[in-house]
Amino acid sequence: GKSITIEVVDGEQKSTVYELKTDAEYFRQAMEETEGLTFSGTESEYGMMVDTVNGVTADFNADGAYWSFYVNGEYCNYGIDTQPVLDGDAFSIVYTTE
Repeated sequence: GKSITIEVVDGEQKSTVYELKTDAEYFRQAMEETEGLTFSGTESEYGMMVDTVNGVTADFNADGAYWSFYVNGEYCNYGIDTQPVLDGDAFSIVYTTE
């Protein structure tokens, strides 16, 4: 298995960190396995577009807010469905406003 961390930073800059041992190949699977982490969004041809994490909804149309995804401090180049998970990865999910 792989050991990863997932940090969620909400709109009030409150941070919640999850430590996870996983066999997930992609980030969405790891998110689904993380106890206490909830998320939802809309499915598209590119995979899930996440709009709600841990009950906090980012509404881009209302105030330019969205959830940003980072791995090891770098902006993810892939959506959650295709973002690879490697041993030791540190993921961040950050509520962001333009």
